[in-house]
Amino acid sequence: MQATTTTPLFAATLRPGRSYGTAGGWLGLVLAGIVGAPLLIAIPQFVLPGLLAFGLAGGGLAAFSMRQARKGRQYQQVNLWPDQLEVVDVSSRQSRVMQRFVPSQVRLRLVRDHFERTEAIFLSHEKGEVELGQFLSRDEKASFARAFGTALRQARRGA
Repeated sequence: MQATTTTPLFAATLRPGRSYGTAGGWLGLVLAGIVGAPLLIAIPQFVLPGLLAFGLAGGGLAAFSMRQARKGRQYQQVNLWPDQLEVVDVSSRQSRVMQRFVPSQVRLRLVRDHFERTEAIFLSHEKGEVELGQFLSRDEKASFARAFGTALRQARRGA
């Protein structure tokens, strides 16, 4: 086996954005507990419904936190060489899935909204399509599509 010494024309690891919503949710629950505790103590009829509401809110935040943690382990690696394109998908539920393409045989297809903002990025090939960066924000998708499109054109010119 021969080691490759060339560097790719383009390499990117795409990860979902981190959400600070769970930290804010936990902070909101604690503040509500601090503010609501005197009221619950002063009016004994509200103790059971108040504790039930705090329990449901805490359970919902715990479930949301676990979902965000699983989402954070997901990523997509895109490497483009003059003769090959590799897309590696890693999600929390399945193992690594690598797909290889010839740059001259794929097309970059962008889905845009009526304001010309990038909504989705697809890599079209003879057997179907692969969505790139489905978990990215609109601005990140636009930036990635611009850089990746330039590198893909360069790879096609070299082939």
